[in-house]
Amino acid sequence: MSKGPLAGCRVIELAHIMAGPVAGMMLADMGADVVKVEKPGGDDTRRMVPPTIAGESAAFMMMNRNKRGIVLNLKQDGAREVLRRLLETADVVIENYRRGTMEKLGLGYETLREINPAIIYCEISGFGRTGPYRDRGGFDLIAQGMSGLMSITGEGPGRPPVKVGAPVTDITAGILGAMAVSAAYAHRLQTGQGQKIDTSLFEAGITHTYWQSAIAMATGISPGAMGSAHPLNAPYQAFETRDGWINVGAANQSNWERLVDIAGAPALKDDARFLTNADRMANLDDLSDVLGVVFRKHSTREWLSRLEAGGVPAGPILSVGDMHDDPQALARDMVVEVEHPVAGSVRTIGQPVKFSETPGGVHRAAPRLGQHTVEVLREAGYADTDIESLVRQGDAIVGRDN
Repeated sequence: MSKGPLAGCRVIELAHIMAGPVAGMMLADMGADVVKVEKPGGDDTRRMVPPTIAGESAAFMMMNRNKRGIVLNLKQDGAREVLRRLLETADVVIENYRRGTMEKLGLGYETLREINPAIIYCEISGFGRTGPYRDRGGFDLIAQGMSGLMSITGEGPGRPPVKVGAPVTDITAGILGAMAVSAAYAHRLQTGQGQKIDTSLFEAGITHTYWQSAIAMATGISPGAMGSAHPLNAPYQAFETRDGWINVGAANQSNWERLVDIAGAPALKDDARFLTNADRMANLDDLSDVLGVVFRKHSTREWLSRLEAGGVPAGPILSVGDMHDDPQALARDMVVEVEHPVAGSVRTIGQPVKFSETPGGVHRAAPRLGQHTVEVLREAGYADTDIESLVRQGDAIVGRDN
């Protein structure tokens, strides 16, 4: 493993599906040693199929690269003792169980801080560990609806509610968790003091409403869905071309004036409906109609060439597959390959942050079920005879390749 900025940090991931695993993945990409603890049947993402690659879940491999994996049956005393031993020396634990689960296992924060005062304990849940919704389970769809996101996503009034295509609250909650862990780790390095971190899908969704919340707080009116348009700037949206669609970001005054010159419609500069950004926002439907006629005159390729030459921000609307082959994505190492013990060479999404002095990256494929159980237990001080006993009793499960 290459040495990222978190090299030497040991993370125990007690998380499943997405939000917690995203946090673990981000930390692993930055060099942390992340040990994923799975239940006997494995993380439910292993069963999110199809698609598979050589029988392995593509979804699981995406979310769990760079991690080592062990299997413990935490319903049994021996397995809970193993986990306790792992947590005694861990720097970080990430969990996204329902509230009270860790306490029932005898491994809640108050207990853990007694045996490991420096531990950083990161909880990621649906709605947070306090408040009237603290006992509710959390799913991205529910969080998107309750955070206001679905009210501002979609085509507009009279249309069905639409969620963001990606599970944005799951992913963002994981990123917030990783950010908070990194901050808490910096504090611990300075003071030796650990702490508990608490974030949620609900709060993650709320963070995506900054612009719309600013409008609602200032006016008392909640903005609605606007398709691809922007609630504060225009023109900033998708337009249909002769053979497809294009995104145009001519949001400020100078870009607006460049756009109308490139479009061959300089008279629009003097149109009273479009003189300022406030005018353009007040007459957004008219603006969209006028520009729609203009953009349908030429192909996407022609418009991209003209707009780039003229200095107006614009871009194509790529499919996910097209994005994977985009030269900028490849140049930024956002699509990389790792070697999996069964699936062979598989592509995955790369690390989105680059460090000049402590580069991290993707160097390990997602673990097979129980792949590193023996390895991790040996590191924790268990003799091979002890490991054999734990496996025989069903406390731990060893991968087929061990």
